[in-house]
Amino acid sequence: MDTPTSIQQPQGQLASSSLPILDPAQAHTFIKPVKRIHEGQDVPAFLTSQAYRDIGIFVMQLNIAVCPRKTDVSNRNQTWALDSPMSHSEPVRKLQALLQSIDSIIEEAPPDTGPRRFGNVAFRKWYELLEGRVRTLLETHLPKPVLEFSTNLDGGVSVLDELIPYLLGGFGSAQRLDYGTGHELSFLAFLGCIWKLGGFAKEVSINGDVERSIVIGVIEPYLRVVRRLILTYTLEPAGSHGVWGLDDHSFLPYIFGSSQYSPAIKDGDAMPLEGSLSGTPNPGDITKKNIVDRERKHNMYFSAVGFINDVKTGPFWEHSPMLFDISGVPSGWGKINKGMIKMYNAEVLSKFPVVQHFPFGSLFSWNQDPLATQATTTVHMASQPASRSSSARNSTTPSSSDATKAPWAAGRVGPATSQPSSGVTPLRAPWATDGGSGRTAGGASMPPPWSDGPTRAPWANQKPSKD
Repeated sequence: MDTPTSIQQPQGQLASSSLPILDPAQAHTFIKPVKRIHEGQDVPAFLTSQAYRDIGIFVMQLNIAVCPRKTDVSNRNQTWALDSPMSHSEPVRKLQALLQSIDSIIEEAPPDTGPRRFGNVAFRKWYELLEGRVRTLLETHLPKPVLEFSTNLDGGVSVLDELIPYLLGGFGSAQRLDYGTGHELSFLAFLGCIWKLGGFAKEVSINGDVERSIVIGVIEPYLRVVRRLILTYTLEPAGSHGVWGLDDHSFLPYIFGSSQYSPAIKDGDAMPLEGSLSGTPNPGDITKKNIVDRERKHNMYFSAVGFINDVKTGPFWEHSPMLFDISGVPSGWGKINKGMIKMYNAEVLSKFPVVQHFPFGSLFSWNQDPLATQATTTVHMASQPASRSSSARNSTTPSSSDATKAPWAAGRVGPATSQPSSGVTPLRAPWATDGGSGRTAGGASMPPPWSDGPTRAPWANQKPSKD
């Protein structure tokens, strides 16, 4: 039986390259976000929802903004490093102040010194303090256009009622004492809501400067707050595959960081599909601590790898086999960026343990996208949990038949080609298959979720508008 698994745009049509900005003159009816994904069977409906479409468009919009740009000066390109001087707009500065206020609450909830097996229970105190202050914090730090947005209060729901769940959801679970890519997704939606309400700009950005400011000025500081929370309260990974996943906690820095080192493009060009910007480190340098320590100050990809080094010991290939595997790709940062987009769609947005707690309101809507089409069930969808389970967030080790091998794995010299001590076949990057054939390690046919068929996400291969 055919079930919806993803969105496909009709031939000849492309999704918008930017999230639309709502007209502030028209009253908007806000909806308090609620949970809609209760079991694995609900994921296909999510993959044909307006929320899924908008999340993907926003990711692509931010991704291409931090890609280097060609200039009129020969052999010179414009790049944006984490530590390069940037003039941030007032909305971005206000959100930076919001993050600083949230970070400062850690001082009021020091970690408990008693014995513990999992996360530190003091995180619940920190979260309780944030919950008690979040409305006041948003009233103080939200961009003015958001607070002044024309609101239809017939339903008694304000703009803050819709935004608060996304912000709170961006900092982990006080109940489970964990943090993962689902929480990261919630914060991304919080920023997407602000974008839609005209909080960053009244009109869609043309040259990407607004989006760059969001990535460098808001998302990276947010990740720093989250990393401090993880270290302070020893938060558990949520919805993680353990060593079989890309990262225990985050995914977005690998997308945006690989874009930072991709070949330069002109405004209006599509993202490069391979190659690297001249002078950037090689992908394989993520295994060299001295280079990671140097580059983590400039680049989001290396900053995320640096945090892994902060919390894990032992050989990199052993505790992060997928990142090690990806580091061997011969086609550079452009190819890695393309793969990360596909992998985000398959391993984050399409996985029940990750998206199960994502709430839906009026801005990220559960309503079906009118351009979405029905598609046949993929391997990723077929493996969804059949019913809700409190253990769904925990790590699961795939069987060897579920593993997908990266094409460069056989060419890696060193431990990457060896099997782990458990004897289970390592999960290779699911997007790295020769010619998109989607063959599993065992040779079985496996249609990849990013193929040109009906499972393709509408935003996966978009060329930005030149308007």
